[in-house]
Amino acid sequence: MVAATKAAGEAPASCRPGSGVRPRPPVFRALGDADPPAQVEIDGEVFRRCEILKHDSWAATGIYASATRRAICKFNRRQSILRLPMAWLGRRLAAREQGFMDRLAGIDGVPPSLGPVCVAGRRLENAVSRQFIAGHALRVDERVNAEFFPRFDRLLAEVHRRDVAHVDLHKRENILVDEAGRPHLIDFQISFALPAGNRIAARALRGVLHVLQQCDDYHLLKHRMKHAPEPSRPTARDIDRMRPWWIRLHRSVAVPFRTVRRQCLVWLGIRARSGQAGSEWFPEVAHR
Repeated sequence: MVAATKAAGEAPASCRPGSGVRPRPPVFRALGDADPPAQVEIDGEVFRRCEILKHDSWAATGIYASATRRAICKFNRRQSILRLPMAWLGRRLAAREQGFMDRLAGIDGVPPSLGPVCVAGRRLENAVSRQFIAGHALRVDERVNAEFFPRFDRLLAEVHRRDVAHVDLHKRENILVDEAGRPHLIDFQISFALPAGNRIAARALRGVLHVLQQCDDYHLLKHRMKHAPEPSRPTARDIDRMRPWWIRLHRSVAVPFRTVRRQCLVWLGIRARSGQAGSEWFPEVAHR
């Protein structure tokens, strides 16, 4: 089992006072002043919170344990913004991610859903749960085993076969390495899929899906360059040759936006001068 519960406000030593950062104010936390529930019910079992993995503007995520197993629970945003209600967004995000988990059920490497999350018998509409995978997020300097990326190729191919694009595959924190060194893909919050049961809409959006799936393939190739064993690692020239034009277009917008966003967090004292996610008072576990 996971060790004793960690409080949401308990920061790693590198981010304690003296580092120039402060805890996020409620408006920049999905649940405001609150932490994820200390106890929930999933699939007829009582689960108690063991650790909070992250708590950012979009969601709070934690590890929960029952007498027989562990689970990951994500609680999407309910905190208002300047008195504007945002609970609807949390419900929408949870329903969307649940839909992707249902659509991808049975794929080896996609952790299965464990069903609705309840507190005191009441379902939390902003929450989703999935099976806990013992392991870690892909590390910055990690070299995986020779079977890792062939397995990942098959995993991503099956996701794509079901008319889904992950979209957020450039983030290594969305790739888990289990204790046996096998890949798992998580966090389908912003993924894209062709609508089921609407042939006209599916036909119209097929081109969009194709573009986004090519982006998935490109980002997997970049991960392979950084983390695969030497004989099978692509070169920077391979990456440049594979880079679609729309990736360059996206970067022309996304990179300046990310820079401004990071600078705002620095000005607010939420991140250190570097602006990196790991410099926050309570960074996501993948950045600690």
